[in-house]
Amino acid sequence: MTSLIACLGTGKGTLQHVSRLIKEQEWDKIFLIADKSGKENFANEKNAEFILIDSSRFLPELTEDIKKQLENKIADTEVALNFISGTGKEHMAILSAVLKLGLGIRLVALTTNGVKEI
Repeated sequence: MTSLIACLGTGKGTLQHVSRLIKEQEWDKIFLIADKSGKENFANEKNAEFILIDSSRFLPELTEDIKKQLENKIADTEVALNFISGTGKEHMAILSAVLKLGLGIRLVALTTNGVKEI
């Protein structure tokens, strides 16, 4: 199984998308990149681990924050990423952190036919 890393912004529709993405697929581990309000507003039904961020930080600092919190937590060589929620700055920081950890990526999304790699 693959680990999922999903960005969790504040939009209600995108929170529902991430929630269904988590429920409709079996994941080895689930990491949700979010700020404090994202963590408070998300029903964590599958015991996902929150990677807490402060989006006001500069991009290199934000990248390093994410990288440090993910280090040694993913045993596989690749992860599934979902960027349906969040900002471009957050997406760049997540992608940079994952690549700096030496992990490959697969972009995944929830479609009308279930979870699909895009």
